[in-house]
Formats: sequence, C-alpha cells, structure tokens
Amino acid sequence: MLTRLAHLTVRRRRAAVVLALVFFAVAGALGGGVPDRLTSGGFEDPAAESSRVEDALTENFGGGSPNIVLLVTAPDGASVDDPAVAEAGRAVVAELAAETVEGEPVVQVADYWSLPPGNPLRSDDGDRALVLARLPGSEDAIADAIAGITSRYTRDDGPVEVAVGGQAEVFRAVGETIEGDLVRAELIAVPITVVLLVVVFGSVVAAALPLLIGALSVVGTFLVLYGVTAFTDVSIYALNLTTALGLGLAIDYSLFVISRFREELQGGHEPHVAAVRTVRTAGRTVAFSALTVAAALSALLVFDIVFLRSFAWAGLAVAGLAGVFAVVVLPALLAVLGHRIDSLTVFRRSTTTPAEGFWYRMARRVMRRPVPITAAVLVLLLAVGSPVLGLRLGLPDDRVLPASNESRTVQDVIRSEFSSAEAGAVSVVATDLPAAAADRAAAVDTYAVTLATLDGVARVDAETGIYCGTAGGVGELDCQPGQRLVDGSTDASLGERLARDGATNVSVVPSVEPLSLEGEALVDAIRSTEAPFELLVGGQSAQLVDSKASLSGDLPLALAIIAVITFVLLFLMFGSVLLPLKALALNVLSLSATFGVMVWVFQDGNLSGFLGFTATGSIVTTMPVLMFCIAFGLSMDYEVFLLSRIAEEHRAGADDATAVAVGLQRTGRIVTAAAVLISVVFLAFATSGVSFIKLFGIGLTLAVLLDAFVIRGTLVPAFMRLAGGANWWAPGPLRRFHDRFGLSEHAELDGAPPPAGGEPLLRPVPGDIVAPGGPDAVAHDGRAKVTM
Repeated sequence: MLTRLAHLTVRRRRAAVVLALVFFAVAGALGGGVPDRLTSGGFEDPAAESSRVEDALTENFGGGSPNIVLLVTAPDGASVDDPAVAEAGRAVVAELAAETVEGEPVVQVADYWSLPPGNPLRSDDGDRALVLARLPGSEDAIADAIAGITSRYTRDDGPVEVAVGGQAEVFRAVGETIEGDLVRAELIAVPITVVLLVVVFGSVVAAALPLLIGALSVVGTFLVLYGVTAFTDVSIYALNLTTALGLGLAIDYSLFVISRFREELQGGHEPHVAAVRTVRTAGRTVAFSALTVAAALSALLVFDIVFLRSFAWAGLAVAGLAGVFAVVVLPALLAVLGHRIDSLTVFRRSTTTPAEGFWYRMARRVMRRPVPITAAVLVLLLAVGSPVLGLRLGLPDDRVLPASNESRTVQDVIRSEFSSAEAGAVSVVATDLPAAAADRAAAVDTYAVTLATLDGVARVDAETGIYCGTAGGVGELDCQPGQRLVDGSTDASLGERLARDGATNVSVVPSVEPLSLEGEALVDAIRSTEAPFELLVGGQSAQLVDSKASLSGDLPLALAIIAVITFVLLFLMFGSVLLPLKALALNVLSLSATFGVMVWVFQDGNLSGFLGFTATGSIVTTMPVLMFCIAFGLSMDYEVFLLSRIAEEHRAGADDATAVAVGLQRTGRIVTAAAVLISVVFLAFATSGVSFIKLFGIGLTLAVLLDAFVIRGTLVPAFMRLAGGANWWAPGPLRRFHDRFGLSEHAELDGAPPPAGGEPLLRPVPGDIVAPGGPDAVAHDGRAKVTM
C-alpha cells in the first residue's frame, strides 16, 4: 500500500501540496473556533459518589459546597467586631448575595456577622472575617463569572480590605496563569527549535519543513477536536498537548524522513526516486511509529474523567495527522524541492552518516561487555526509581500557584489564621428520611452526634443544630465532642440552609487539611459509620478519595490496552516475540526511573526552592497517568526508529552485532536530535508558575532524554547482544501468521516494475527539470531515474 501511495504522492506532488494548503486554510477557519466549544472543567468522574452529591445538592439545595470566599480585613488596630467594620462587612455580604450567574442567584451565603458570636469565621487575632457563598451553574458558567466578581470585590481603599479566594477563584487563577505561561513557553521553545533545526540540517529550507508539518498537524487536530465536541465534552487543556505533541512528533517524523531522503540523494538516486524510496522505508517506519503513539494515548479513553479522555482525542488526532502528513505531504514537498532541500545553507553539514561514528563505537563497546553494563545501568535506574514506591496522589489546591499569587495568598491566610476549614467541609446528603418530623429530627440528631465524635472533625452543622467536634472547641467556645452548641429549633437559619422536604444536608467541617491523608481518612470514617438512612458523602476530601478510586479502577485496563496493542504492532512489524517484550520492559523501567525522580522532587519537595514551587506531599492524580501514556508513546517512537533500521541491516545479511551497531549509528544522530528538540518543547513548560505544569514539563523532558540516551545507548544493544538470534524468534504458528499477515517494515527497493501500459512511474510536471534521457530514463541497475 505504501508503495502505491508513494508513487501517487510523488506523481501528484504539486496537487498534494495544494490540497495540504487548502486543508490548512479550512482547518484554521473552522478549527480556530474550537476553544469556545471546550470545557474548563471535567476533572471528576461524573459517576463517583462525590459527583452525585454535588448533583443532589444542586437539585435539592440550589448548590453544592462553597466555591467562593471573601476575606474581609479590618484596618490596622481595629477588629471585625467594631461597629464600622461590621457595617462595612454586612454591606459586602449583601452585595455578594445580590450577584447572579447566568440569571441564577448566588446561594448559601454565610458570614461571620450573621452567625452566633464566637463562630469560626473570625480569625484567631480578630482582625479578619470570612464570607462564604456558592456560585451556581456549570463549571464553565462559574469560570466565566468569577473573573468579574474577583475584579469587583478585590478592594483596599474602603473601610475594609476585601480579597477573593475559594475553589472557583483558585481554579480561575490556575487557568489564567497556565494560559500566560504557555504563551511564554511557546515564545521560548519555537525560536530555540528553529535554531536547533537549522543546526541539525544546516539549511533553512530543510529546517522549515518540520515546522510546516507541525503547523498542519496542530491546526488539523483543532478541526478534529471541533468535531469531537459535537458528541462529547473536551477539556480546554487538550489544546496544550496538541501544540506540544504536534510540534514534537512532526519534528521526529520529519527528521527521519528528511534524513532518509538526503541519504537516498547521497546514494545517487534522483529526487523523485529518492522520495519514493524514502516513503517505502522511512515512511513505513513513521506510519508504525504514529500507530504506536496513538495506541499509547488511546488508552486514556477508558478513564471516566473528561480531562484524561480529552488528551486521548487530542493525542489520537495529532499522532495520526502528524504521521499522515509526514508520509504524504512531506514526500511531495521533497519531490518538488529535490536538491533544493539544501537551499539557503547556513553552514554545510555532511548528509552521510559515518559508517563507524560515535553511536557505532558506543554499541560495540556495550556489546563487548553486555552483562556488567546491563547490571550497572539496571541498578542505577532501579535506585533512581525507588522513590516511586512512596507515590501519593492528591488533588490540586491553591498551593499549585506561585506564593505571590493573590488567590494563593488568601488561602494561605485562611490556613494560618483560621481554626477550621469551612470551605473544605464534607457534605453528607440523605434523601430517604423518616416521614414523621419527630422521627426525622431524632435520626438526624443521633447521626450528627456520631459524626461529631470522629477524629479530624471540627464541627458538624445539621438541621437539628451545631455540634462540637473532636478538636475541643468551636471558634472561641470550649466544648466536648458531640455537644450541641446551637439548637436547630431556635435557629431557623440552620433549617433554611440544611433542610428540604425529603432531604437533609449534614455539613462536617474538618479540623484537618481537606486534601490530605487525614482528609481521606475522615471521608473513609464517615462512609463506614452506620447511619439511620441512606446517604451520599461529598466535598473536596471525598473528591480526592473518589478520583483515586476511579483512576485505580480504570488503570489496569488502560495498561493492558497499551501492552497488548504495542505488542501486536511490534510483532506485526518485526515478526519477533522477544523484541516487543523487551521494548515493553525497557519502557516501564525508564518511566519508573522518571517517576522516581518526580516523586523525590515534586512530592517530597527536594529542589523546591530552586525550581520555585510548594511541595504538598502528593502529586496531582491525573499527572502520572497522562505522563505515562505520552512518555510511553514517545519511547516507542524511538524504539521503532531504531529497531526498523536494525532489522533492515539484519535482513540485508549483517550479523546481529553488526546490525545493532550499524542501526544505532544510522539512527543515533536522528533520535538524539529529535529527543533534544522535543525536550526543548517540553522543558519550556517547566517555566510555568503552576507546579503540576512544571512537573509535566520536567518529567517528560527527563523521560525523553533518559530513553534516547541511556536506554537506546546501553540497554538496547546490551539486551540484543545477549539475546543473539533469539531477537528474531517466534513460535512456528506465530511465524507463519506473520509471514502471511505481518506488516513488514522492509521493502524491496530495486527492480520495481513500471506500471501496466508502459506509463512511466513518475511523470514530470510543469516546472520540473528532467534529467537527460527523459522521464523514462533507466539507470544501469534497472531503477527508474527521474530528476528535477
């Protein structure tokens, strides 16, 4: 199939280029509007218990947990209880209560001045007070509204100073920071990438081609995502992967194709023939590489979290399009350019790979001592990867932001100056309550008292009253666990806030950090506590528990999909059982080492001062899964490049050791250049002020470089030397299956017959320069000889 495609592409090269330009224009016009169709949410499993709690709260109580906090600060030397300050504070509360989001009023407004004296919404020093509220509507509606609210309520020139915090504001600040950081990352990465491409190729024209393929891939993926949004939600953050991976894969594939094309030209082939031969060799490898990358990212589709599934859609599209454009459009451009591929030469570089260069000598040295080198590298990688055994997952909070960010500052003040985590309350919703009012009150009261005696509880708010937790006090009041401080029968506000016909909301305010191991333990304790009615448990801590459970439940299937598809593709390509198993094992080893470093740095906080982030003792739940799939796909990308060239040498008659050395030498410079270039793209993400984006950039950079240099340079040649002839072994039935159905990467390049009817394989088009003898001229070895 690739042979026919190669001849068609080169014969209709100008048409292929024109169609690519038309596609770019159409995709840009339609796909350019895709950001408006993407969601800024999608971080929770919609089927999880905590998600169902939010739905129940919205349905029965008009909203879920508080998602906006106003921090009101009195003037120097004043208290929030001073009459002037209290009046100004109440005015702010009234103003917030009058706000609407898409026509829906703000709900669940609670403030220090409207609650009984001594309540925990007053700071320990008495100079600050909190106002809590719930912005209604979808995640996207809240995201649109919070920016204006923050702008209007951030004040420092009145009788009180007001700052805005809470989950909605933190989420907005994270998104805004990432958006600015990514623009800066692109401004850093693109110029450096251009310079490095010129260094690699020596020619401005050759260096421009990978960027052109990257632009086609990125814009084409925007169009695909635009279509995907017609039937499912897609996260706005998928655009980040589209840009980074689109550029990275386009560079990888273009490097391989252009290098092979120049190699064919150097071998004496005319440009059109060289383009065909390039597609039949390098193009075949690129096609399989794109399939392996897409296979790794397709595993994200099994997760129930929209954020992860969105990266699957983006990854599938960008890998597929980058592969197609590198196999179809790039060869057409090469056929049109011919020897002009080296136009605008900045400095001359040899297009011929030395027969026995650095990578050849490296492979030979490794294969002379495979056992000690393998043992040493394995020990090193296992030691580096050992911290991964202590991996702890968590959800992002304000501490992912820089310490100077205003939203982060508000949350830091609340953490240090207030005794309880009001916005992190655990919501317990029950809807099958007893019909009789007395029975209902008794059941709720008994259950609230039970919850108040659990470890990690500061206070329990129920329709029947406010109960003291195990923290030993509420605000300025000393009390015993389970003691009722406020009777619901005398405080109508509790019923208005927490009771509805057939439903009740019991709010458990924690005395521990909600997004922590202690917060998870509190959720587990609540869920395991016997209750007189059926209930659902939600809130930030419950979201953390449910997110981890959702990921761990889907992860085995995702890993199985990656392993099976990768094994099948590599077997179909090489006809070996051992090579796919070896590739899987080495990739897992390499990624384990990468994650070990990430745990040591970002979870444990080593180098946090140098890198500029705050360690929270955990890593964001979705990051390891996302990084694993991306890094695994890129690792297989390099694996296919290397093994295809080794197999080509092996089938040409070279012994195993020579095939490995020559294959590593032939691909070493390409893989090294590709790894360095894509590392520049990823490393630019490390300049972000958001810690999990910094983790993403540094982690993928380390994974790519570790794989390209350590794994390909030492373990691959060592393992292949130790395996010897077994590298190409497969059981009889599988061998026969491969002989019949295998998709070999090898193609017989010489002696291809001309098309039926005597039509030349490659017909010149206007503007081509044809070699003497015309388009049907034949070289002495029987190959078609057509030039520009």
